[in-house]
This record gives sequence, structure tokens and C-alpha cells, in this order.
Amino acid sequence: MQIIPAIDLRNGKCVRLRQGDYAQETVFGDDPVAMARKWADQGAERIHLVDLDGAKAGRPINDGVISEIVAAVDVPCQMGGGLRDETSVRHMLDDVGIDRVIIGTQALKQPEWFAEMTQAFPNRVALGVDARDSMVATEGWLDVSETSVFDLAEQYIGLPLAAVIYTNIANDGMMQGIDDGTVDDLIRLADMGLTVIASGGVTTIEDVGKLAKRAATQPNLVGAIVGRALYEGTMTVAEAISAATPS
Repeated sequence: MQIIPAIDLRNGKCVRLRQGDYAQETVFGDDPVAMARKWADQGAERIHLVDLDGAKAGRPINDGVISEIVAAVDVPCQMGGGLRDETSVRHMLDDVGIDRVIIGTQALKQPEWFAEMTQAFPNRVALGVDARDSMVATEGWLDVSETSVFDLAEQYIGLPLAAVIYTNIANDGMMQGIDDGTVDDLIRLADMGLTVIASGGVTTIEDVGKLAKRAATQPNLVGAIVGRALYEGTMTVAEAISAATPS
């Protein structure tokens, strides 16, 4: 199971939010490029980038610094936040050099368009499912819809999706661990035949181990995104990778 460090960008800085709340922001560094190098040097095989300004504005805002990050590391980077049209998707993939983009809001609001994007860019478009109580949240987590994560994901079975990235926003940035309900949701998505990456609430080595144990019997659970825990020092990238690797 791959460990994927997260870098959330706001105003060009490396930040973390609590439960996606822009009013609960902690700045962890003024140099996201150096942070990306640090995670790559510690063994990360992929880096997860979020354009928080973009998620709010509905278009990429931090693409300049994202381009610098992509150029600075030798591992693939995935990015979400503000990708609402083909021009933005193509810009991030072709011009900025992102390995794969993550689309959430438009997958809910314009399912036909999202399906077209997966086919135009096969295995380079991931579905970002941000959820609260298994219901989909949109617009940078500012709204909660009446659509369940499973109903949303079911529409896209059989398409050339890169992955489904599932974030429980009730847990995200709270340093409270990943709960059993979230793990059950992840496995249910994986059982649907989707490639799944966990995000939100991965706080301790025990959390990584819990996911890795389930991944051992459900290989469609392929990764875990880790954010605040790395910045707060409750685990290192190397420790997380070790815990995610079957002994």
C-alpha cells in the first residue's frame, strides 16, 4: 500500500486545514517545493497536492508553485482543487506536468463531462470523493450534497479511472485517527472494483497498519494519503512506508 504525503497549498504556502475549514488553517512552511523534496527524499513514491485557493475559486490558482514542485522531484505528483473544465485539466496535465488530476465537484455536478475527461485522459483522472457521513461534499468541502459516495462512484465503474480518492472530511486534519466506518466505506468502494486511496484521519502508525491489514485482503485499496501527521511528527514517511509494507 503506497504512502502518499500531502501538500496543501494556500497563498503559495504549505498549510493544513481542520475538516476542510479555511478558518482553521495552520501554516507549516513557506516553501512547498522544499517540502516536496523532503518527502521524496524520505522515500515517498508519489506526492498529493491540493490547490485550496483553486478549490474555492473554481480554477487552478497555485499552478506556478505546483509546476516548480513537479520539476523539483523525481516522483509523480497528483493534484486536485479547482479543476472544473477541460482547459484546466489539460493545462495541469500537459503544461504543468501533473501525473494525474483529481476531480470532485464536477464529477457530481456534470457526470457526463467527467466521464468524457476519463476517456480523453485515460488513467490520468481520479475521482475525488470527499464525504461527511458517507454523503458527498462539494465546492472545496463547503457544501454537503444529498448523494451518497457509493451512488456517485457507481456511475463511473468501467471507465479508465486512475483511482477513487476517498476523504472523510470529519476526520481530516483532526489528528483523531481513521475510524472503522471510514475503513468500511473504503473497502465497500474497493469491492465495487474501483482502485481506492484513503485520505483523511491517518494519524498514527496504527492507522496505517489498520489500512494495510485490510489492503492485504482487498488489493484494490492501493494507498493512503498522509498529511498533518507528517507535519506534526507523529510518524515519518519511512515509518509509514514500513507499516504499509507486508512483513
